[in-house]
Amino acid sequence: MKSISAILDKTKETKRPKNISQEFQSYGVYVADTLGDSKHYSLYIKLAKTMPRKILDEALSYVKDYPNPKSKPKLFMWKIKQLKNPT
Repeated sequence: MKSISAILDKTKETKRPKNISQEFQSYGVYVADTLGDSKHYSLYIKLAKTMPRKILDEALSYVKDYPNPKSKPKLFMWKIKQLKNPT
């Protein structure tokens, strides 16, 4: 079992936005971390704010279940586009 100070030191090393106060901001950071795209936190925060959560959850689930994607962020954006326009 890890000590609390070791866990806090590990979280200090990550380069995440520090001033998260809304739930959609937290979800956007979660999506960016899951996709491994830490350079584009603001994009995922904006998507979490403007898009229905159902679409984002389905796209994220699709990316997680995909066997070996070349680019998780590209696959995520493609799936969002596909879910938005089902025609």
